[in-house]
Amino acid sequence: MPTLDRPTALPRLDPITLEGHGARLAPLAPEHAPALERCAADGELWQLRVTSVPGPGKAAEYIDRALVGAAEGHMLPFVVIDTLHGDAVVGTTRYHDILPAVRRVEIGYTWYARSAQRSHVNTAAKLLLLTHAFDTLGCRCVGWRTDNFNYASQRAIERLGARRDGVLRNHATRPDGTVRDTVMYSLLAGEWPGVRDQLTWRLAQAEAQ
Repeated sequence: MPTLDRPTALPRLDPITLEGHGARLAPLAPEHAPALERCAADGELWQLRVTSVPGPGKAAEYIDRALVGAAEGHMLPFVVIDTLHGDAVVGTTRYHDILPAVRRVEIGYTWYARSAQRSHVNTAAKLLLLTHAFDTLGCRCVGWRTDNFNYASQRAIERLGARRDGVLRNHATRPDGTVRDTVMYSLLAGEWPGVRDQLTWRLAQAEAQ
């Protein structure tokens, strides 16, 4: 009888700083609350129906919840810093829904100040997170999820090269209390080399401009 392929589990994801391509992802900490308040205020992002961005005075609570998830082992949150423009904090992102037994993580809870959107930052951050997930941690799969009405997020995930897996209907509540469908995406380890090359090329093109 053939043996089953049972991968060894992921190691515990401890806080780490990832840097390159004009961005730094540093461990999220309580002292980042004022900076995230400023980021959320740049565009009044809490008013967006399809994302969960802390409203005025709520950044500290937002960070506390993220750090609880980190302590419980199912999240690893980062603050995102633009190293090309004065080391300014421009947003946040994290690994979440970490499943060590199947070597899977998801990337999400990502939002940026309006002034940092459509810049190099998101591509750089995703390249750093994917490189760490696949090349260092040895993940077999990285996933994303987004609101069914968040078309901008869906296009951004698809531009990364992720595959649309399907839609979970009536899956989660939005900040306004309405119920959303959730669109699921994934990228497998075997698909990663091509995606890595594409993201690296995109960043090189941006730097050349």
